[in-house]
Amino acid sequence: MTFSAEDATAASEPFRRLVEEVGKTVVGQQPLIRRMLTALLAGGHLLIEGVPGLAKTTAVACLARAISTDFQRLQFTPDLLPADLTGTQVYRPQDQQFVVQKGPIFSNLILADEINRAPAKVQSALLEAMQERQVTIGSETFPLAEPFLVMATQNPVEQEGTYPLPEAQLDRFLMKVVVDYPTRDEELQILRRMSKTKAEILVNAVTSPAEILQARNHVDQIHVSEAIEEYIVDLVMATRKPVAYGLPLEELISYGASPRATINLTLCAKANAFLEGRAFVTPADVQTIAMDVLRHRVIITYEAEAEEKTPEMIVQTILDGVRVP
Repeated sequence: MTFSAEDATAASEPFRRLVEEVGKTVVGQQPLIRRMLTALLAGGHLLIEGVPGLAKTTAVACLARAISTDFQRLQFTPDLLPADLTGTQVYRPQDQQFVVQKGPIFSNLILADEINRAPAKVQSALLEAMQERQVTIGSETFPLAEPFLVMATQNPVEQEGTYPLPEAQLDRFLMKVVVDYPTRDEELQILRRMSKTKAEILVNAVTSPAEILQARNHVDQIHVSEAIEEYIVDLVMATRKPVAYGLPLEELISYGASPRATINLTLCAKANAFLEGRAFVTPADVQTIAMDVLRHRVIITYEAEAEEKTPEMIVQTILDGVRVP
């Protein structure tokens, strides 16, 4: 049975209501809320970067409340241990045996707050859970419940007490969203809404984990034409071999995006089309999402840093230079 535009519009309606619910508490930050939904529908994880105080944590907490799902907030600190996330084996003297005590990672929605304030061994403890959707404790392996989503916030790496995330872990994130300061009007609205000794989170549950899993099935049915597929592959290939696309970026890119980027860019474009109420992907869907999918996967050279180039500048050059179907 063909998935039509009418089907897409009807199926995506609860998620438009979800945006409205989160917006009752979170002022502005529409791109962030939209990317959170995209990650949820595409079945990937989201890395949110921004200075403290920009409602990153609040936005994720509001999303969990609007979905009516299990939610765990993990505050990453320099003294955190891997077992604090995944759990450990505990000895029971009365039984004279070890039993598994599961950690907070066993939840549907995980907020890894300030993830880059914990050392690499703790960050790496998330790798198996994020990629394999399972956790190994001792000799036992436990599957994680679906939907499972890690939304990690991090402070800019220039700030005190931060550790850069390993490239292998960065690649596990579907998207990296950079959150900026609100506009003047938004700041005024924040002042009027939140300047209370006890600010309320006015979010009602509008969907459920079961509906999210059903929506993912709809996302899988979104049509991607051959021309769009080739466009996505060209964008990713241009991060590895820019000269082949007439882009003078060879000396600026140390490592390009992996095949995981191709998969994730396609999934995110389909999820974006679904949220727009369409049953097919357009080049605009790809372009809308490409920066957030690619920015953390393009590793720049020392020459690029010396020239004050950023991964965002390079990705934008690729988007401008690769032919659009």
